[in-house]
Amino acid sequence: MSQVPLVFLIAGEASGDQLGADLMASLKKNHPVRFAGIGGEAMKEQGLQSLFPMTDLSIIGILGIVRHFSKLWKHLRYTVKTIRLMQPDIVITIDSPEFSFRVMKQLHKLSQRPKLIHYVAPTVWAWRPGRAKRIARFLDHLLCVYPFEPPYFEKYGLPTTFVGHPIAKKHVVANEEERDPHLICVLPGSRRSEIETLMPLFKKTIDLLKRDNPDIKVALPTLPSVESFVRQNVQDWSVPVDIVTGNEKRKTIFQKAFVALAASGTVALQLSAAHLPFVIAYKINTLNAWIGKVLIKTPWACMVNILLTFHKFGFMQKNMQQEMPTPWIPEFLQQECTPERMAAALLILLHDKKARSRQLKAMEETIKLLHAPPGVAAKVVTAFLAK
Repeated sequence: MSQVPLVFLIAGEASGDQLGADLMASLKKNHPVRFAGIGGEAMKEQGLQSLFPMTDLSIIGILGIVRHFSKLWKHLRYTVKTIRLMQPDIVITIDSPEFSFRVMKQLHKLSQRPKLIHYVAPTVWAWRPGRAKRIARFLDHLLCVYPFEPPYFEKYGLPTTFVGHPIAKKHVVANEEERDPHLICVLPGSRRSEIETLMPLFKKTIDLLKRDNPDIKVALPTLPSVESFVRQNVQDWSVPVDIVTGNEKRKTIFQKAFVALAASGTVALQLSAAHLPFVIAYKINTLNAWIGKVLIKTPWACMVNILLTFHKFGFMQKNMQQEMPTPWIPEFLQQECTPERMAAALLILLHDKKARSRQLKAMEETIKLLHAPPGVAAKVVTAFLAK
């Protein structure tokens, strides 16, 4: 190749931003490469100049897409136009499927197009299974982070590689004896809409815990983009709240806290890697909740519960729920997302060693399932660049 290859990346979420940054770092180790695209702080640290703020793509649910359709459509056209002008060797979209796949479909129509790779498979095993066949028509390769996913796409002719989950490389087990029995880690999510919904419920949960544990305190890791909003929401809390940003401070809290109360999402695997017992909570608007209830095929929301169910049962369906044991990680979703239920579950994890041990074993098993040989994603991309 006569000139330094150009890789165009698109990430629309904080988790995708970190995946993109890790991939960029791995690619730079192998040979010279240029980057362009859309990303957040982590990708910027690796040298990316984002076309527009990544947060413009961080939209939840069908209502969110409808509400911001004009902006998303403008960004879509601008992104495709920029890619056509820059003529990259490869375009890699990371998660954010609603935006990513629209970009990829437009690019696939070009007579001279880059190779098209998507990183993080859509959860066709959970809902909308027809997506597997559709994306096989316009993608050249799919990188997935869960070991059970490749067969869902390979049956439609889409080359798919399990590249491991990045959390498996960050597996650091804390000493139980070094944890602070009064410290609770609170994680209300990375989006303003999540924070706005969950923080009042989390506040009441902490108030209930304080009745039996008057010395409790809260540590709340968050992102710089929502830090000020989080601070506004904890001004009337009845316990000390230490709000921190940055990965190192976050890791420290995960090592020191005794339990965590978290919004459902990728943080579940981060907590598992740190062996910090936790409960999951989530609540969205009524329309999105109804749509999800109709379409989603899994009984669980937490990836620990999903992974272990696939591993132990080989498949996952809602009608299995009565046959399965109690979920390894307690989940409180929608109408079950109440302070009373969450506080009761946290009290068990605070005081019941047997319950803590069950969770810790589940976390260890989960992280082992997510391991893959190092640098697999970069090797796939490098192989395309060498063609």
